[in-house]
Amino acid sequence: MTSGRPTDEDPIVKALQEYTTCDVADALVKLKIHNGGFLPGITMWSPQRQDGDTKIVGPAYTVQYAPKDDERPKWPSHYIDSVPAGAVVFVSCTPNTSNALYGGLMSTRAKASGAVGSIIDGRFRDVQEQRALNYPVFARDVGTTPPAPLFKVVAVNEPVKVRNDGQDIIINPGDYLVGDVNGVVVLPRGLAEQALPLMANQVEADSKMAVEIQKGMSFAEASKRFRS
Repeated sequence: MTSGRPTDEDPIVKALQEYTTCDVADALVKLKIHNGGFLPGITMWSPQRQDGDTKIVGPAYTVQYAPKDDERPKWPSHYIDSVPAGAVVFVSCTPNTSNALYGGLMSTRAKASGAVGSIIDGRFRDVQEQRALNYPVFARDVGTTPPAPLFKVVAVNEPVKVRNDGQDIIINPGDYLVGDVNGVVVLPRGLAEQALPLMANQVEADSKMAVEIQKGMSFAEASKRFRS
């Protein structure tokens, strides 16, 4: 199932519903994004743990936590009350922490606002509550302790960074986030129109390869015939 209410006005979101995170990553590799936009270590926890056909697709709504002694002021309102319908909430923290950055009431509000899911670059809590909401949450791990004793929100809808094999992946507000059982990828908004035809071609070629391989053709021969 694809959760939430997709942004019907955005044809990119609608088109991306047809593809997996692997399809998106393959297209980005062809566009010289060698990490394929993959956000490592972030996996599906709700509504099931790495199971089912849940997929989320939507523009990023970014949230940045930092230590309470960070020179930047605390965000003046609660970020969860400004989540637009169709968005994917992306919450991050620098430095990493064992505190949970996100909880069940956040998902309750996000779902009521029409968000399609949340991605936590860190820990989250209230797993049972998240699952009871049937709300998609992707995260690095779970935790119990809230962020407030040590951290504050310092930025909303500003670029955030995620590390991948020593490289910084920048997630800009409005970039497309796609999550499924394979993991999470970010598709830069400026590359989306170039990437979609590549996804279509790759899926078509792979489908033809699968048919011929099942008939006995070698992978090497099928790859040469359909991917060249």
